[in-house]
Amino acid sequence: MENKIKEFKNLEKWQGTLANCIRCGYCFEHCPMFKHSGWESDAPRAKIITAFGLLSGEIEPSESAADKMFSCFYCKRCEAACSSGVALTEIFTDTRKDLVEMGLHGPGTTSITKLNCARCLICVGACPHEARAYDGKGIATDPSKCQACGICLEVCPAGAAKIENDFGTGRDELIERATAFLNTHDAAKAIVFACNWSYYPELQASVLPDSETKDKSYEILVNMCGGRLEAHLLMAPFLHNAWGVMVACCPDDQCQHNGNLRAKKIVESLHNTFKSIDIDPERIQLVQIPAGDKTLFQAEIDTFVDKLNTMGPIR
Repeated sequence: MENKIKEFKNLEKWQGTLANCIRCGYCFEHCPMFKHSGWESDAPRAKIITAFGLLSGEIEPSESAADKMFSCFYCKRCEAACSSGVALTEIFTDTRKDLVEMGLHGPGTTSITKLNCARCLICVGACPHEARAYDGKGIATDPSKCQACGICLEVCPAGAAKIENDFGTGRDELIERATAFLNTHDAAKAIVFACNWSYYPELQASVLPDSETKDKSYEILVNMCGGRLEAHLLMAPFLHNAWGVMVACCPDDQCQHNGNLRAKKIVESLHNTFKSIDIDPERIQLVQIPAGDKTLFQAEIDTFVDKLNTMGPIR
């Protein structure tokens, strides 16, 4: 045990806190990774158990254990739901630091840089967590700092920044899901892109049969952070007869990645584009929702759909 603690010098300070987790499972109800995979090994509770096992020596450091510890979007919904007040993401970060020193780093949800990098350093300046740097050869990511917010993906002009394990939150997957909804639901009108804080999902694992949701007029898709939104993603639903697109993000000064500020700029730019092609810019709307305010979020969606019903389809 003592030798393992020496190996995990950053995790060591959490030795007493790790025992505070009562394994209630509230955390995984809100975890987007668990919702996507269905495997509890991807949920926050499993990461805490893994950290405890690594510190105690019951789990050997390995690539598979590291991959689980490095798979997190840092949305912190697990911390908000934790009945014991455990600082989960801080524990994950310190565990990552120790694993990196052992040569283990995922990949998990860490952003990486492909060979087509133009070395423009835009992603370095844009990263809110100072996780990206030029190492003399190319752009390197510090996996213990990267919080998988995806802002580097949005700003990269060459498309070289990637998050390979995006757990259903990647651009192509979101476009595919939006397209499937618009093409298979008779009353489909709108796609709502929401960060994980804006979207208060109740029990995310619950899914109604499609036969009971055939008349849905909108679909909510979690994109993790407003900073990950791209103009191409927001425009894609209109190619499949969407009447409108809503973006839900955090209020000012509440986004830990500053992604809401980027989302605002993208929506403002698209408003100008729509005006130039004589389409009502109100068909793309941005709303800011405080964490957990599901009543306000639903009210904003209902108001938006009512407005779309007044406008009618794009002709």
